[in-house]
Amino acid sequence: MKKLQRTLAHEVEFAGVGINSGEQATLCIKPGEPNTGIVFVRTDLPGSPEVPAKIENAGSRPFRTSLIKDGVEVQMVEHLMAALAGMNIHNAIVEVDAPEIPCGDGSAAVFCELLKEGGAIEQPHPRPQCTVTEPICVRDGDASIIAIPGEEGMTISYTLSYPSTAIPSQHFQISLNGSNFRTEIAPCRTFVLAADIEDLQMRGLGRGATHKNMLVIDEDGIVDNELRFEDEFARHKILDVIGDLYLLGAQLNAYVVAVKSGHALNRKLVEQLRRIMEDERGTRNVESFNIREVQQVLPHRYPFLFVDRVLELEGDKRAVGIKNLTFNEQFFQGHWPGQPVMPGALQIEAMAQLAGFLLLRKYDVGKKLALLFSVDKAKFRRPVVPGDCLVIEAESLRFKHRIAHIATKATVDGEIAAEAEIKFMIIDST
Repeated sequence: MKKLQRTLAHEVEFAGVGINSGEQATLCIKPGEPNTGIVFVRTDLPGSPEVPAKIENAGSRPFRTSLIKDGVEVQMVEHLMAALAGMNIHNAIVEVDAPEIPCGDGSAAVFCELLKEGGAIEQPHPRPQCTVTEPICVRDGDASIIAIPGEEGMTISYTLSYPSTAIPSQHFQISLNGSNFRTEIAPCRTFVLAADIEDLQMRGLGRGATHKNMLVIDEDGIVDNELRFEDEFARHKILDVIGDLYLLGAQLNAYVVAVKSGHALNRKLVEQLRRIMEDERGTRNVESFNIREVQQVLPHRYPFLFVDRVLELEGDKRAVGIKNLTFNEQFFQGHWPGQPVMPGALQIEAMAQLAGFLLLRKYDVGKKLALLFSVDKAKFRRPVVPGDCLVIEAESLRFKHRIAHIATKATVDGEIAAEAEIKFMIIDST
């Protein structure tokens, strides 16, 4: 029996300080629609821009995991991501009114308690899976992280070895079973050597750090605090690995062996795993549709139908279609006839039609309409001219309260011609 996706039963809220920025932040975690994944929303910025928690949005900030999209950033997401993974929450909208997630006590425990308070409900959609069938290894000097075939679910082994004698070498291993994350990993806090604090502060980090939200270690041991586990440092590194691996957007079935790895190396493993998942798409159940089948779904007709064929349709997640452009297209006769170019507005229309096809396939044909609600972040990269084959892609980002959010792009010969994020309102056709 396939395991189902889960989301929160109701929204929960938490306020605190960012460990690096020192800024106060309020976090509100809300239920997400099926296949939404984890989406961060910066409510303090105009338009409340969204940053999906996907590996392609991972930034390269040192000592932490940040997400960046179109210049919008959310920092220090790894502890919350680990809690979401450990508590089996697959779809959630995470609103935050600052650039950095509040840190709590430097562990994932506060987020686990928050998610427990919110409760969980199953959604009638199977969880995305990534099952490792052959070893995958990434290295950087003497640091490495390897994913090898294992049983269903994830087992993580971490070996910690610091150049300083203040932090002893440690090893810990855990097979996550749905409940032991909360007791064995979530309480483990982030840590720093006292000798490194000045350098971190010069980088603008640690402005909100205290002995209550970070373990500080000097030559005599823990400063003004006590360990929760003898091997808490290695356990916290596993917490980071879990949070970073959740950027895969799927349940990882593997045995993960990490030696001295940090966020950057963890993300490189996720990138390789993601490429493998994408390569496997060709073996999955992908549908295609000819022009007659397209017309059974879309209400548009010549000369205003801009999808000739749907090459790939993956459920309600993603679609790929084409529009072959000939000199006989009506708009070429009047739009710069001496140097015919496809109008940008019609490129948007073509992308919107494919997105509409992706949405309307969920419903009985003729009973629903997808009305254009908004177009954001539209960009045009190159002209589209007679003879071009416009390859159009649409990927579902979010669906909530009859409003669908779709990322679209159109390419010619592998070059992006246009891209936009389009929102639709789904209404009854009668």
